[in-house]
Amino acid sequence: MADAEEPKRALTPEAQRALAEAEARRKDAAAQPPEHGGPAGPEPTRYGDWERKGIASDF
Repeated sequence: MADAEEPKRALTPEAQRALAEAEARRKDAAAQPPEHGGPAGPEPTRYGDWERKGIASDF
């Protein structure tokens, strides 16, 4: 068992760019107006399924 923490590694330029792009997408999503009449919760098409009133269908 090691009590000392491992030193953090520096992120690669690709990883830094990916994190910056993800942050920009989160800001864009937060700036969008709310959807009226849409499903509550996470996007239902996220996993390729659509769920409506407990019935899931693939498309």
